[in-house]
Amino acid sequence: MAGAPRFQKMNTRASAPNESMPNKGNRPRIDTAEGSVAVNAPVAAVYKRWLAFEDFPKFIPVIKRVRKLDANHFIASLVFNGKQHEATLEMMLRVPERRLAWRTLADHRALDHHFAAGVVSFASLSHRNTCVTLKLTSSFGGAVSRRIDKYLHNFKRLIEKSIR
Repeated sequence: MAGAPRFQKMNTRASAPNESMPNKGNRPRIDTAEGSVAVNAPVAAVYKRWLAFEDFPKFIPVIKRVRKLDANHFIASLVFNGKQHEATLEMMLRVPERRLAWRTLADHRALDHHFAAGVVSFASLSHRNTCVTLKLTSSFGGAVSRRIDKYLHNFKRLIEKSIR
């Protein structure tokens, strides 16, 4: 096998699916978490409410303000660990009443660019109940796994209070 000897001492083992990538240099650590909550509201109402990005600060406390740029882009002001961040969010996928996906866009002028992405799925449990599943990936810090359930329960309270 010509060329194979140069790879003999390399670590070619891939990371396990839930294993963190090693943190090299000053790159921020990326955390991923997933959670679900059953909401007492029809799927159409739940999907429509999640599309109201300007309401994100009402259920995601780290987001202080969201400003719509166009149909697929938003500017979010966030505070993590006492530090203010501005992020441009891009809506990448919209499947009505089923799924939404977004990500932050890189700001190459920023010294400490952070990455975040999310996918939220909606599954009708009955004509009046919806399962909301949220998966977040973030390098902003603050242990996403500890925050995701809080975000989902805040959203549940917000929508259930608004449809009464």
